[in-house]
Amino acid sequence: MPLFEKPLSELKLYRGINPRPADFDAYWDSSLQEMRSIDPKVDLRPSTAISSRIAECFDLWYTGVGGARVHAKYLRPRQSQGRHPAVLQFHGYSGACGDWQEKLAYVSQGYSVAALDCRGQGGLSEDVGGVKGNTLRGHIIRGVDDPDPKNLLYRSLFLDAAQLAGIVMGMPEVDPARVGAMGPSQGGGLTLACAALEPRIKCAAPLFPFLCDYQRVWEMDLAKDAYEEINIYFRRFDPRHERDKETFTRLGYIDCQHLAPRIRAEVLMYTGLMDTICPPSTQFAAYNKITSVKSMVIYPDFNHEALPDQGDLSFNFMQKL
Repeated sequence: MPLFEKPLSELKLYRGINPRPADFDAYWDSSLQEMRSIDPKVDLRPSTAISSRIAECFDLWYTGVGGARVHAKYLRPRQSQGRHPAVLQFHGYSGACGDWQEKLAYVSQGYSVAALDCRGQGGLSEDVGGVKGNTLRGHIIRGVDDPDPKNLLYRSLFLDAAQLAGIVMGMPEVDPARVGAMGPSQGGGLTLACAALEPRIKCAAPLFPFLCDYQRVWEMDLAKDAYEEINIYFRRFDPRHERDKETFTRLGYIDCQHLAPRIRAEVLMYTGLMDTICPPSTQFAAYNKITSVKSMVIYPDFNHEALPDQGDLSFNFMQKL
């Protein structure tokens, strides 16, 4: 076990340290109510970006919270008898939903695939802004100083993921009882959030999930790389940490470890014990709070990087759909 982290025996018991806001459940219940009140105005536009004999490919647009138009790539089998399963895919921090051809393996198995573009990042989704306070250097801290915690940007991203799940489940060709979710890093965090906020998700395969146990990251002096904006925020806006409890409690609204108890899906999580980008303890903080059927694949010598066989294991796991 690397010296920078807890021993594995302790990780398996670790429950996280980032504060959970007292009104956390009410916050997310009202957020879901807001999301469900929106007319998504779904627009499926056939794409000519790729030619496939097995898949119909669409740019899918819908209206999310705040009125933003959100984009996803949607693929479905050209030939399908009756309703079939679907897989949701979520990308890493600052990225985009990826190439069409990357999704064809699942379509070849008779699945529909929907891959989200996170707002304000590398894809096509709209970021409507409108938040008060600092917006420099990252999305975790956007909205942390806004008077209304509902203006945290990751609240919108979590709801975008859950809303996409509901839209896909409502497709006439999709069996809503056979939908899975998956993704790496930020995509792993969104997988957890999606499964928590849309309890009909059946299988979830998060890969070294981001967005967990922010205070633990800071106390380990690992608020750099993907979490760098936390360090920059304190240096610029609270250099003496006079409001650190308030700040970490506000971040608790968008901490996946606190959403984890809502998950009903079967979960297959992957963790590298040398991960200094999303430290293992932060991932275990979420994993240990999941009460549904779950398992973790551990890579003792691996960091935040491609993990051997992980794609194949996830592909086989999604056959449960």
